[in-house]
Amino acid sequence: MLLELTPDQEVFREATARFLADRVPPDVIRRLRDDPAGFPSGYWSAGAELGWTSLLTREEHGGGSISGSPLVDLSILAHEFGARAAPGPLAAANVVALALSAWGGDAHAETLDAVLSGMSLATCALGEPGVPGEPAGVTVQVRADGGGVVLDGTARPVESAARAAHILVTARVAGTAGFAQVLVPADAAGMTVTPMRSADLTRRFGVVQFEGVRLPAAAVVGEFGEVGEQVERQFQAALALSCAESVGAMQTAFDLTVKWAFERYSFGRPLASYQELKHRFADMKMWLEASHAITDRATAAVDAGAPEAAELVSAAKAYIGDYGAELVQDCVQIHGGIGMTFEHDLHFYLRRVTLNRALHGNPASHRARVTGIFENLKELA
Repeated sequence: MLLELTPDQEVFREATARFLADRVPPDVIRRLRDDPAGFPSGYWSAGAELGWTSLLTREEHGGGSISGSPLVDLSILAHEFGARAAPGPLAAANVVALALSAWGGDAHAETLDAVLSGMSLATCALGEPGVPGEPAGVTVQVRADGGGVVLDGTARPVESAARAAHILVTARVAGTAGFAQVLVPADAAGMTVTPMRSADLTRRFGVVQFEGVRLPAAAVVGEFGEVGEQVERQFQAALALSCAESVGAMQTAFDLTVKWAFERYSFGRPLASYQELKHRFADMKMWLEASHAITDRATAAVDAGAPEAAELVSAAKAYIGDYGAELVQDCVQIHGGIGMTFEHDLHFYLRRVTLNRALHGNPASHRARVTGIFENLKELA
């Protein structure tokens, strides 16, 4: 990150960095490859004690930020997650905490407390960002039925779906153009989770099927049929965190490669002394600095609720999706054969950037989203 951190933010960053270095160093990440959960027992609750789950939550609900800019504070943590390819549904869990704190009311206070303490893991199925206020790719339907609601359809991919105690589901209200959000417990009758394969070694996803899942009306989060604005806010937060995480991974991959280029000799000279690689490093450095800058700007805009937030965060997602992937691929190529091995750490960051590129919309869909935002502004003008 290019942000100049306050002393409190730096303490938070250092504490997180030390924790991740101790709990999930590279050798542990390798061993987690075949772990169904993706992270060790006790890891998430210990992280919650450090503040991983509470930054986007209101103070009266047990949360609070470090600097007064909660999403910026959380992006510092996301950057560290990316820089170490750390496991855990950081963005998804915080989106749920945000939703329950801002729109959940008293009906979800107990669940929110469990999420904040890390005793309960929560995740979300948001779909993909469309035009602001209209999520795309939502394939779950919900209908009111008597004193409750019924869900049908499929949500995918849902991070940590098999381990989560609750899933916040965005669903289209049957027979209308509106949307609703419903908090579904893991033991709900009619809900099944099928594991998916993931490029990332430590992140687990699932396909969640809903077949006549009946829940009380209290399970609804926000106004039934009128959640466009709250879902957009959740999308923006998730996108900002995804970008910060990807930039962290890009930075580590770049630093590893620069170090390698100065240490590795070919024909009596370090690789870094060859003009072709100098030019390539210059390109990579430009992409990296631009990625830092656009992520910082987009995160600050989302945090402040600025009118340009949706445009900026989609621009960041599109830019980092394209140039982040190219940067890390170049890092692999510059390493040569060793960069292709499982024993080298570089693939951790390639996997993280590759997965983040696909989550919450790919670069092409976000360029289309920015275009849609401009078209709407023209109509309003």
